Amino acid sequence: MSDLSFPPLMSGEAVTGDALTAACARAAEGCDAGLIVYRLDGAEMQAALVFAPEVPLAKAAAMLPLCGVGFQNALGALSPPEVAVQLKWDGGIRINGASCGALRMIAPAADPAAVPDWLVVGFTLPLYPAEDPNMAQTGLNPDQTALYAEGCAEVQPPALVEAWARHTLHWINRWEDLGPASLHSEWRGLVYGIDADVTVQGQSGTFIGVDEDFGMLLRTDDTTRLIPLTTILEPAL
Repeated sequence: MSDLSFPPLMSGEAVTGDALTAACARAAEGCDAGLIVYRLDGAEMQAALVFAPEVPLAKAAAMLPLCGVGFQNALGALSPPEVAVQLKWDGGIRINGASCGALRMIAPAADPAAVPDWLVVGFTLPLYPAEDPNMAQTGLNPDQTALYAEGCAEVQPPALVEAWARHTLHWINRWEDLGPASLHSEWRGLVYGIDADVTVQGQSGTFIGVDEDFGMLLRTDDTTRLIPLTTILEPAL
């Protein structure tokens, strides 16, 4: 049983090990969609949400950016207004411009045209700088940060998981009722690296946007290449 409060059709389960691994195991056992598995002890927090898609994986993969938007909205509501939270196309989380954890997506099979039996999307968020659990910033990793090193000491992990559930459910409902357009609009305002030169999966170019299914559009000279979002899917162990 969970001590946290979740909206209708969602439930929670606390674990002591890796939350994403546990969520995948519960999904494979046939748990109900809407289960959030979480781990809040230690120097980082984790939470993972189980989905039961009714659309092919190419469409269902939109749950990664959707959960990212839910995370940004949740942390944005709990943190001071000057804290900037951005999302990378591949699931990375940036706080005040530095890398701070990531979202991941796992399914039992990788065929984009098939409806997966289940899909798990979750995040890992470091609370303290890895080199200093006492939160003193040594500057050894300037592009790496942690939640409590960015002025978010008042953000409590249980409240963040609860808020993530509420905001993510809101976006699931919008995605089901209105289609992907509103999600695209919200996500584009939060994405990190748009219109910048990037290298993704060995391909370099200018990140100019995404297609309907959030595949990355990468422009090189006069050529635009598509990198489907399903290419960052992790296989279930």
